[in-house]
Amino acid sequence: MHVMVLGAGVTGVTTAWYLRQAGFDVSVVDRQPGAGLETSFANGGQISVSHPEPWANPGAPLLALRWMGRPDAPLRFRPQPDLAQWRWALSFLRECLPWRTRHNTEAIAALAIHSQRELHRLRSAAGIEHEFDSRQQGILHLYFTQEDFAQASTRADELARLGIDARVSSAADCIAIEPALANAAPALHGGLYAPGDESGDAMYFTRALAQVLARDGVRFHYETRIERLEHTGGLINGVMVRDSNGRPDMLVANAYVVCLGSFSPLMVRALGEQLPIYPVKGYSVTAPVLDPTRAPQVSLTDESRRIVCSRLGDRLRIAGTAELNGYDLSIDPARGKGILEWAQARLPGAIDPAKAQLWTGLRPATPGNIPIIGKGRGVNLWLNTGHGTLGWTLACGSAEILAGLMRGRRPPIAFPVRGA
Repeated sequence: MHVMVLGAGVTGVTTAWYLRQAGFDVSVVDRQPGAGLETSFANGGQISVSHPEPWANPGAPLLALRWMGRPDAPLRFRPQPDLAQWRWALSFLRECLPWRTRHNTEAIAALAIHSQRELHRLRSAAGIEHEFDSRQQGILHLYFTQEDFAQASTRADELARLGIDARVSSAADCIAIEPALANAAPALHGGLYAPGDESGDAMYFTRALAQVLARDGVRFHYETRIERLEHTGGLINGVMVRDSNGRPDMLVANAYVVCLGSFSPLMVRALGEQLPIYPVKGYSVTAPVLDPTRAPQVSLTDESRRIVCSRLGDRLRIAGTAELNGYDLSIDPARGKGILEWAQARLPGAIDPAKAQLWTGLRPATPGNIPIIGKGRGVNLWLNTGHGTLGWTLACGSAEILAGLMRGRRPPIAFPVRGA
């Protein structure tokens, strides 16, 4: 049976891996010249099992109002004359209800734990352990206000209930775990250390895995723009595409998996499928390490600013911010400046700011941060999309579940899937 995966980001390529492992004949289609060149290209680099809490929580509406109008606000909402945006925003408010937040957190935690196990298994089986600047030194969540740090103990208890190890750490403990934070000591109130978390370059990982798959017979159609799904009733007949020269073609398979991130809803809308996914724009800065003693080895999350920082070999990746602004990919230099100023204030002398590269990408977010995995409305259509800020964290587990569903197996964890 031939399965065609639409999208060659980290979600699409891991999906191709698990489908291949399950015995399917697999091909992958993507408009870019290689794998991992859109949302997977320069994300925060964290495999953050210790952050299952969704953006939608009881405190989010008030926090969003407090950030309103601030140029450096972690979350920026730009209203558009777009019904999809307002429908998503209303659904987001519903997901802020306490019982919805609890349900979503538990589901994300179960998937994240499963996904990390699958990542370990995959990278060993594929032989790519050293291909993506992987570090298994945990993530240190930092609190720069006493109000935020006061919640650390409650959060640690909740994570323990979910099966995730996280330890409340004083400011001195944080500096002992990561000495590069010494200059931040006067402003640091404490932290939460998750020793089981990891970091790595999602794009390098995706590219390395795609190379293994291509060697093993998976066909990649790069520089191929997907225009639409051709269908008769509920049956997908093929994918209409254009190659790099603009020539039209139709690619045909027995089944199709949509892994197109923020663009997934646009692709399936003609089938009557309304996916609750909206693009959430994020920024990152990648800069060469100038002084290795000042650059952290442990991945960091500033909980007060919603900024993450990961050491990727001789580079430092700093990422953050969220904007609801449609499919706009224009770069606002002020957003990058804020991230760079964070790095220079918290980790002075660690990077060369003159060589910093600013990037932006669109995270495919569902209102409750629960990815959409399972059956689409088409007879032979499947979905693995909507992973939001946790695409790198959840990729392998989501792909394993999707491949299992296509083989008629129920998920090995308690997670809401489509069509099951």
